[in-house]
Amino acid sequence: MEKQHKFSLWYVILGIWVVLIIQNYIASMYAAQVIPYSQFLNFLKASKVTEIAITANQIQGKMKVEGAPDQTQPFKTIRVDPDLSKMLEQYPVSFKGEIESTFLRDLFSWIFPLLLFVGVWYFLMKRMGGQQAGFMTLGKNKAKIYVENELNVTFADVAGVDEAKQELVEVIEFLKTPAKFTEIGGRIPKGILLVGPPGSGKTLLAKAVAGESGVPFFSLSGSEFVEMFVGLGAARVRDLFVQAKAKAPCIIFIDELDALGKARGFGAMGGHDEREQTLNQLLVEMDGFDPKVGVILMAATNRPEILDPALLRPGRFDRHVLVDRPDRIGREQILKVHLKKIKTVPDLDLEKLANMTPGMVGADLANLVNEAALLAVRRDKDVVGMAEFEEAVERIIAGLEKKNRLINASERETVAYHEMGHALVALSLPGTDPVQKISIIPRGIAALGYTMQVPTGDRFLMRKTELQNKVASLLGGRAAEEIVFGDISTGAHNDLARATDITRSMIREYGMSEKLGQVYLAGDKQPLFLGVGPRETGDYSEATSEIIDTEVRDSIRREYERALAILRERKDVLIRGAKLLLEKEKIDGAEILALMAAPAPPDPAAE
Repeated sequence: MEKQHKFSLWYVILGIWVVLIIQNYIASMYAAQVIPYSQFLNFLKASKVTEIAITANQIQGKMKVEGAPDQTQPFKTIRVDPDLSKMLEQYPVSFKGEIESTFLRDLFSWIFPLLLFVGVWYFLMKRMGGQQAGFMTLGKNKAKIYVENELNVTFADVAGVDEAKQELVEVIEFLKTPAKFTEIGGRIPKGILLVGPPGSGKTLLAKAVAGESGVPFFSLSGSEFVEMFVGLGAARVRDLFVQAKAKAPCIIFIDELDALGKARGFGAMGGHDEREQTLNQLLVEMDGFDPKVGVILMAATNRPEILDPALLRPGRFDRHVLVDRPDRIGREQILKVHLKKIKTVPDLDLEKLANMTPGMVGADLANLVNEAALLAVRRDKDVVGMAEFEEAVERIIAGLEKKNRLINASERETVAYHEMGHALVALSLPGTDPVQKISIIPRGIAALGYTMQVPTGDRFLMRKTELQNKVASLLGGRAAEEIVFGDISTGAHNDLARATDITRSMIREYGMSEKLGQVYLAGDKQPLFLGVGPRETGDYSEATSEIIDTEVRDSIRREYERALAILRERKDVLIRGAKLLLEKEKIDGAEILALMAAPAPPDPAAE
């Protein structure tokens, strides 16, 4: 592909500079000698002046060169005497009068700066037009148009979303062979909505559809339609569909559809704001175009619950394709795609790495591979090994190691017992995730220690006993502090928050309360894929709220007592493990299991 050179303002400045240099050089070659008026009179009396031309303010002419009578030299001087003609008649010199020309002066003083200003203005508007469509093209759409040879993305570049790819195969077949569907009277869905959490590969999947079908691909964001000027969004929607029909068959892809398609009637300006007008125009265009033309509208969002119902009805976005978080096999496939770009050791355990990354989407896994490669370069390695990937997982989940953070010996000992408490309770209870590593090296902003538990597989359901065991594991750190030091610290802040959230969900959402029974009390649902937002209050009485608070408090107290009982029974392992952790700073799960299996050393006091 040929490299295209972009026009730059520096080219204009360089050209002006070169022109000025050439102009000065030429002017210096033919420049007339400026002489005083008195010297001109002396040359005139000495018969050295051969001819002159007189203007209102200036005298120009030629005079003989000293020592070379046949050669002349141009000169000029300021006119002083108004009756110069009477004096000239006394000498053998030809003279004439000229009207002073102001063309060059006007050119350089007025016209040239004006042309330069217009040129710079045109250049800046052209540059702005490429980014913001300029003032003259405000109603034009801002879609990036990719043709077949510019979009080198296929289904081979997309992994971990096999079900979503299967749903989109029909779209590719329609774009390649539309007659196959139209002969029997069938029609392809007008719109396809890709729904899933951020980073799951929705945009990549849409590009892969265009790459597989080999048709033009219009890509833009939902926020690019909405402007401060009323009517521009609707005009851009119209222009987008006009261009798409001209290039049919093609694909229109609108990313972050929720920025444009939010449910109407809830804005601060009622039903007449610019966003709603743009949405109305999009709905009209989707109703108006013929599906046989070959224009497929695809969109992506991670907040489908806030979209306008008119967008989701049949005849508009007919098909909803879920691009969910990949499972273990999907994560392994995604890692294979990204590992093609880096050098790794031959015996890299992809299955173990996939198990270490539950809940991660494609963007997270791409970042994981890149972080591992950077760590290998930092350690002067030629290939990336499993150690770098494990470190990258810890870095993404828990944050960057802060080895330079100074912690006094007392706090360091508290952290060691705290983390060993988590690990021992987790290893002593059934249904908990295996402990892979414990570290007392500070990480991130506030984490002074870290216990890494890796699930053996993806879980979609959890039993009540498993949730209770998880809460007990979270409370194991504080229980260890109480057993060893007889006091507790602020290190359990995050543990208490997570334990409280799990227990409250068990009672309000999952109906796992003996007093309240099988009742759902969680109120309105949170966003499907973001998992953030204000806590919603349920539709229940104050008495029920008091029962919920009592149940949460009693349940957490019971699990805390279980953690205390487990750690008192294994106090010797707790002490030996904490000492080993203080010595090595990091220990893995196998070392903890070896400590638990080893017999307790004899007590000197008992002998």
